[in-house]
Amino acid sequence: MPAATIAIGCDHAGFPYKQSIVAWLQSQGIEVLDFGTHSEESADYPDFVHPVANAVETGHAQLGIVMCGSGNGVAMTANKHQGIRAALCWTEELAVLARQHNDANVLALPVRFIPEDLALRIVQAFLAAEFEGGRHARRVAKIAAY
Repeated sequence: MPAATIAIGCDHAGFPYKQSIVAWLQSQGIEVLDFGTHSEESADYPDFVHPVANAVETGHAQLGIVMCGSGNGVAMTANKHQGIRAALCWTEELAVLARQHNDANVLALPVRFIPEDLALRIVQAFLAAEFEGGRHARRVAKIAAY
């Protein structure tokens, strides 16, 4: 796995999955920056996603993982940051393609639409994949250049 440090954050909907994902990451020797939330009590996802995006932008984390019910809110929030390419993924293949073709650096998971075991497999696929560069590098550069 290429990433040594992963930043993670979620709202109340994502909290149960976050616990499992953090435990798996740590079992793999990956450092985790956990920005919360830390319970299932109602919480606003931007409060936890902005710190994840900041950690990835500044290089304190190599990649990020964000979660909410649909995954849309966390992806939109993360993508407000200039250096972030957050991808909403609900299959392993989408996670691999997001890394290979789009150099995604934040994974957004829709926890109310995927089972927990699939969420973990998506995380594993995202972390195992690498950006292919080549023709994709030109396209990724155009994302930031707008």
